[in-house]
Amino acid sequence: MSAPQSSTVSTRFLILSDTHNFDIDDINLNDHPIRKSLPCVDVVLHCGDLTHCGGISSYSKAIKLLGSIDAKLKLVIGGNHDLELDRNFWNSHLDEGDEPEDHEAAMEVMKGRLAEETGVVYLEEGTHTFLLDNGARLIIYASPYTPAFNDWAFAYEHDQDRFSKPQDTPTGCLSIAQHPIPDFGEIDVVMTHGPPKGILDLCPQGNPGCSNLLQAITRAKPLLHCFGHIHEGSGAMLMNWDSSKPCTEGNLTNTFPEPLKQEIVPGETSLMVNAAINDGANTPANVPWLIDLLLPNVTNEKAV
Repeated sequence: MSAPQSSTVSTRFLILSDTHNFDIDDINLNDHPIRKSLPCVDVVLHCGDLTHCGGISSYSKAIKLLGSIDAKLKLVIGGNHDLELDRNFWNSHLDEGDEPEDHEAAMEVMKGRLAEETGVVYLEEGTHTFLLDNGARLIIYASPYTPAFNDWAFAYEHDQDRFSKPQDTPTGCLSIAQHPIPDFGEIDVVMTHGPPKGILDLCPQGNPGCSNLLQAITRAKPLLHCFGHIHEGSGAMLMNWDSSKPCTEGNLTNTFPEPLKQEIVPGETSLMVNAAINDGANTPANVPWLIDLLLPNVTNEKAV
């Protein structure tokens, strides 16, 4: 008699963010771990800021970088520096030499033939489900939006809540959520460009993370919340929900190229990862994170 099928399957993620025009062909970056042989993983997550200030050729560089990673599925969102990817921002900020069609051209790079051939899937804001080759089902929420700062792309005002329905929005804030983060039990991973307030967001300007995002994450309690945006905050922490007041449990050491050994208990703990590759000096000083998650085993369903 064959052994009973496990209800979960271990799934390996490689997480990175804020690569800002990282050039896989730049000989000055030969010694960077991204230039070397990266381990094979099930899913790559890129949390935005593929570029410095947009530019069609810069998106092509990003696709080439992601194409060098051994994974069938590579999920990507935009960030505040990826200007053309935000249609509304781009059309309202055209400078001399800019064209309205540049938004469509950028989206063609991110969603076109080259992206498809390299396994890159550009995610719009919302919840997405993927059935993976290893038999796992992944439900991921994605959003490129961050609180407004210095007039960049994908911005919302500080008193606006993009992540919760009106009944879940704090007093004094206005819900503008078109695609709210689902409740606990309906989501495995949350990938945003920016951090929640007070979580891996410390920089010279203080803690500019989003308090409304923190409240939504507290409600959703995903296995993993990954982000970037604040380069100085690069790192990982375990959020403990199993207490009268949620708290973080210290900084975790990046064990790349080995996966992080950290137990995550659904509903009790969430792994928080700021995966910025660029540091506060805007140089690619950091390495990706390797994370193993136990996801539902749906072997009998069709793979992505």
